[in-house]
Amino acid sequence: MATVSLGSSAGKWIMVSAILASAMAFIDGTALNVVLPSLQKSLNATGADLFWLLNAYLLMLASLILIGGALGDKLGRKKIFMVGIFVFIVGSAACGLAPTVTLLIVFRVIQGIGGALMIPGSLSLISSSINENERGKAIGTWSAATTVVTMGGPILGGALADAGLWRFIFFINIPIGIVALLILWWYVKEIKDDSSNLSLDFPGAITIALGLALITFGFLRIPAIGFNNWQIYCSFGSGILLLVAFIFIEIKSRHPMIPLYLFTNLTFSGANLLTFFLYAGRLGAGMLFLSLNLVQVQGYSQLQSGLTFLPFTVLMITIARHAGSLADKYGPRILLIAGPAIAGAGLLLLSFIKQTAGPSAYFTTFFPCIIVFGLGMSFTVAPLTAAVMGSVSDHFSGTASGVNNAISRIANVFAYAIFGALAVLFFSVELQGHVKNLSISGSQKQAIIAQAADLGNAKVPADVTTENKAVIEKFYHEGFISAYSTIMKISATLGFLGALMATVFIRNTPQRRLKPVA
Repeated sequence: MATVSLGSSAGKWIMVSAILASAMAFIDGTALNVVLPSLQKSLNATGADLFWLLNAYLLMLASLILIGGALGDKLGRKKIFMVGIFVFIVGSAACGLAPTVTLLIVFRVIQGIGGALMIPGSLSLISSSINENERGKAIGTWSAATTVVTMGGPILGGALADAGLWRFIFFINIPIGIVALLILWWYVKEIKDDSSNLSLDFPGAITIALGLALITFGFLRIPAIGFNNWQIYCSFGSGILLLVAFIFIEIKSRHPMIPLYLFTNLTFSGANLLTFFLYAGRLGAGMLFLSLNLVQVQGYSQLQSGLTFLPFTVLMITIARHAGSLADKYGPRILLIAGPAIAGAGLLLLSFIKQTAGPSAYFTTFFPCIIVFGLGMSFTVAPLTAAVMGSVSDHFSGTASGVNNAISRIANVFAYAIFGALAVLFFSVELQGHVKNLSISGSQKQAIIAQAADLGNAKVPADVTTENKAVIEKFYHEGFISAYSTIMKISATLGFLGALMATVFIRNTPQRRLKPVA
């Protein structure tokens, strides 16, 4: 398959289209975390609604992104890429117009379907089109550029939320998507593997989608009904059985969605394990819970909350591209050991921050921790992607991209569901300890504790006296910060586990660059 130079006209247009589409997919995710308080108030959404809103998109993405990568390999990477962008635009427009939180969740599912077709196409186009000796640099450029736009999402989202315009985080995708479609139509040639069999693994796709959905449902129901409930047992049991069935389907299938022998390469397996642990920690705490803490407890405006991530963006701009080049020259292993460990240290430092004086104390509290966290992620993102893509042949570039993206999205799904349930549990336990000595009725105590389901948006029940109101608000703040701190420590541990995976599995020289089975 013919490739082009990164500096050529064709190479530049491929990079621009990939960056625009990736940014479109990621920007509303990061912006959404910041505007959740405004969205929750505007649509009268519960805490459970917020987690469903996040996971409706991620669940479809995680379940179908594998099919998206395989479709690109088999039917044409440009074609599937463009279809995905179009579906994502339609879903974004519908989200922006949704009058209720229920419809917004439904339309997020449409966005997830579009993203599943679109996201693998960006990296697949780069990997299959750019010269092999420049791919690390190209991926580093892609990582840095998409991070600039993606991490700009919180700033944009904060500004729009403070202005009462949170719906525009969805509308902004429409012009970006149209520009990407026009570039692909005019300037990018179709790329596909003519030797690929057109059979697709629909049984595998359906099985993994249902399995992930049931497990996610179980975790998101725990805060409402507790663990010891038939709904939880049935959803977990059925979900696990379906995921086991998925593995057997992949083993038996002539054209599996995930060719399991890819995982015989230690670098490929290790990179995906690292992805799972690191992204579960980063998304589970680094974005969602930090944003909720800043706005709902620390007294930041939503714009100020978005601006706290600006140092992260600057570090990604300045370091990620060079990290990709260093991975090309020296191999990714040392960067993939150091990066997650540093990111984990940043999350651990964030866990020690208690109640602060607000934005005026930012540079002596959150800022140093975000610098450490940003350094770790900057050292990791491009080498991690390069390690995944470099362990397989061009024939499987779309599939490899799909697998790695699926792993990161599955990590996000579980992080939101599991950490959401744990945060409510930790918050409830803290509140129980605080309110047990208050001179109020048992029903009032239960009403106060029940507000833990809304996390940082917890409100004092209306029948509580003015004298106790300030005390209970203090309990809410202290309880949420305690739960946040515990979640951050768990997330830091996941970052350290990612570094361990790199130490054990990642090799600078792959054992063999996997190629299709004859």
